[in-house]
Amino acid sequence: MLKKTSAILLIAMLAASMTACASNAKSASSSASESSGKTSSQTTSASNTSTSGTERFTDRDLQQEADTTDAESLTLSDGKDLTISKAGVYVITGSASDASIIVDAADDDKVQLVLNNVTLTNADAPAIYVKNADKVFVTTQSGSQNSLSVTGTFTADGETNTDAVIFSKDDLVLNGEGTLAITSTDNGISGKDDIKITGGTITIESASDAIEANESISIADGAVTIDSQKDGIHAENNDDDTVGDVYISGGTLNITAASDGIQGTTLAQIDGGTIDITASEGIEATTVIINDGTINISASDDGINASAKSSAADVLVEINGGNLTIKMGQGDTDGIDSNGDLIINGGTIDITGQSTCDYDGKAEKNGGTLIINGEETDTIPNQMMGGHGGMNGDMNGGMGGGQMPQDGNFRGM
Repeated sequence: MLKKTSAILLIAMLAASMTACASNAKSASSSASESSGKTSSQTTSASNTSTSGTERFTDRDLQQEADTTDAESLTLSDGKDLTISKAGVYVITGSASDASIIVDAADDDKVQLVLNNVTLTNADAPAIYVKNADKVFVTTQSGSQNSLSVTGTFTADGETNTDAVIFSKDDLVLNGEGTLAITSTDNGISGKDDIKITGGTITIESASDAIEANESISIADGAVTIDSQKDGIHAENNDDDTVGDVYISGGTLNITAASDGIQGTTLAQIDGGTIDITASEGIEATTVIINDGTINISASDDGINASAKSSAADVLVEINGGNLTIKMGQGDTDGIDSNGDLIINGGTIDITGQSTCDYDGKAEKNGGTLIINGEETDTIPNQMMGGHGGMNGDMNGGMGGGQMPQDGNFRGM
């Protein structure tokens, strides 16, 4: 009887094990199906932050020409604000000083501002100020040339520190087929929610951040040129470290910045586009994921930096595709610096510098092409503390310094 009972229990245990295995296989298959196009590393180490363009942009976000069938036409005048209080499409023309375009509509209103050869200059207030709406589109009319500038010190609106030429408390989309030039003594564009750029030709000169948002900054297309005395693109919420990400899937970005070219709190993800950055640090976030695109970085500190800015993301640099060229200045600089892991699954990465890679966690090279100071390598070097190069200008380290490859064998002089 005892043997029979044991046999029954054994059969039951085997059946349970088979059921669990089938369940796990089904779960894994489902996960693989949902994450089609992503590497295994993306669906594990970076699954808490990675995103896709379909999650970011609506059809209207991506539509570059406004439907002006029922649009209202408005003309700017010196010293007179234009206040828009309801949903709709508004075609705005004219030149003015000391005037603002103010959107103060209902919570569920979508407002589209179509700029048609607008020139607006203020001394101390935003040129476009979104006080309230569901979403506001700033669309440049095809063939139009538009200019917005603030020349003096911004004046607060009650408790709101309006510190940008375009200042929005709600979701903001910039698109169109014309040009928009922004000049600011503080920030260029500031959004308290999400900012999206899907088209147009935009130039920004700013004394502080060129584009900043509390929640996210997403770019699908357009030609954006930035000259910033602080950060080029910056996503951060001082009260919540679980938000603040940057996503780029297309377009052409030319960024010159005194501090960071691109900075996200949780995530900086690049899925496409052509990006040229000259800055102190090129790209920085807690998690940096590069899936595609052509990226050229010239930096005086770190080219790409993953550091613990968020409690909701892994400290990680992951490269799955694209073409990256990173050129570093002399001194204590790192081409790729991860305070966590560094994973290379694909792409071509060409790094020139004294310290080309620096990581505190694990390093994996599962694919792709890695070129270090002109020589292709299958291992990821790791900068040793205190490395200062060596004789004959050896950029990989020499006497008194050097790099530790992934295999752990020191290659100094």
